[in-house]
Amino acid sequence: MPEAASSAAPPAAPTPSPPTAPPQTPAPPAGAAPTAAPPGKDGRARGRGPVVAALMLGMALAALDGTIVSTAVPQIVGDLGGFAVFSWLFSGYLLAVTVTLPVYGKLSDTFGRKPVLIAGIILFLIGSLLCATAWNMASLIAFRVVQGLGGGALQGTIQVIAADLYPLKERPKIQARLSTVWATSSIAGPALGGLLAGYADWRWIFLINLPVGAVALWLVITYLREPDRAASTRAAVPDRAPRRRVDRAPRRRVDWAGALAVFATGALLLTALVQGGVAWPWVSAPSFAFLGGSAVLAAVTVVIERRASDPIIPGWVWRRRTIAAVNLALGALGLLMVAPTVFLPTYAQSVLGLGPIAAGFVLSAMTLSWPISAAFSSRLYNRIGFRLTAITGISLALLVLLAFPLLPYPGRPWQPALIMLLLGAALGMFQLPLIIGVQSTVGWSERGTATASILFYRQIGQSVGAALFGAVANGVMAARLADAPMPGLPGDLDSVSKALENPATLTAEAADYLRRAMDSAVDYVYLGAAGAAAISLLVLIFVAPRRFPVLKDPE
Repeated sequence: MPEAASSAAPPAAPTPSPPTAPPQTPAPPAGAAPTAAPPGKDGRARGRGPVVAALMLGMALAALDGTIVSTAVPQIVGDLGGFAVFSWLFSGYLLAVTVTLPVYGKLSDTFGRKPVLIAGIILFLIGSLLCATAWNMASLIAFRVVQGLGGGALQGTIQVIAADLYPLKERPKIQARLSTVWATSSIAGPALGGLLAGYADWRWIFLINLPVGAVALWLVITYLREPDRAASTRAAVPDRAPRRRVDRAPRRRVDWAGALAVFATGALLLTALVQGGVAWPWVSAPSFAFLGGSAVLAAVTVVIERRASDPIIPGWVWRRRTIAAVNLALGALGLLMVAPTVFLPTYAQSVLGLGPIAAGFVLSAMTLSWPISAAFSSRLYNRIGFRLTAITGISLALLVLLAFPLLPYPGRPWQPALIMLLLGAALGMFQLPLIIGVQSTVGWSERGTATASILFYRQIGQSVGAALFGAVANGVMAARLADAPMPGLPGDLDSVSKALENPATLTAEAADYLRRAMDSAVDYVYLGAAGAAAISLLVLIFVAPRRFPVLKDPE
């Protein structure tokens, strides 16, 4: 799904033919852990409609809160102050969502999806309520982190429940719906935030979550049914056995030390990536401290996880070629998604001279074609398999990204919009088969961990991409400004964008030079995104297995 980040990010009718591409291996990979029995047809059918509604509401909440604050920043800063640190309203939320994904994935495999999703919704609503009562910028940032801790449970667990509810041949339907909700909410977020801040009060940005989240919570509590984890134990024990031995499921220990280590490592790494080059220079003591600290903590995390009996990030996540390859491929997807989601709006406003709303429509072309392509991708992967479908999608995306620098200057708005329409169609064909493919190679008790793993690495890729491509764009801009034929021009990407928003302060020659410099900087970013697409393509060709080892759906 196209993630505004988040997630940015983001993604047929069922057919009577067999859902897997022949001849997919109907056995789990070597070394697979024993799996709990997944819900059968009766479990899927009962109450599925209300549960799907709850999932869509939860996905809308998670997507909205990634973008809704952006247009309300002036009102928030005017009320609370703290202009120097307001970027942490976004960074804090993103950091909390990302670093908790692996933890929630493992907890959902250990205790079930329902309690994790309920806890996530409650935590998200508490964070929303606290945000609405914030008294200064520091408190608002802290409460956004609390909100993000709940958002991590929403993003990861919703994807897993969707896979639990639907058999393989029907899974693209629910994933396409969730992708559509994510894309629509991400695009609508800034507009809704601006309306609430302008005509009501910025605090309503967070209060509006409460009734929506309450409905989702009620639907989950009332209608979501999961397999009885103790059923097999009760069936195997004679009736004369003591009740205390048959009424409880086997107790599983949680790797809290590993969870804390994963959280701390991700927090330090993402802080270094998000704040490097913004709050401090890349070559500076803070950058070295955060990057060095994250490397040390990563080593500590590996030691802890290798000693744990049931680790948060188990070794099989990387020992199985399918999951390892998809982790790398979707990490590269997160990297390339920075080009359209972060730099395209700047290009549309600074180079094409569009307003914020029109620039949003240029980007929205991608979110229109993505879910449609994802929904119809099942007809392709049912014939040629998950891997070849994803290879087709990322190959087309590579060509589309390479075409962007060939656009004329200054060009017409429909030209980048067409590029985004084609890119969304290509990426919908690429991402969804990989997610469904991985979910179909694991049993119920491993699906949460596997899904969280691929979402986690996609988020990490997006953070790395923001830092990397930001440095590329600033470097190109600095080189162009150093060669400028006129003095007095702004010196960095942000300053150039602000200057072009008020072209009356510039001469016609200076404004044209800055637009050309911005055009060149974004072209290089898209070339870098094409490089990320090429990396993903190579991973699928040389690392991913030819056929995903798909498990058969329960009868």
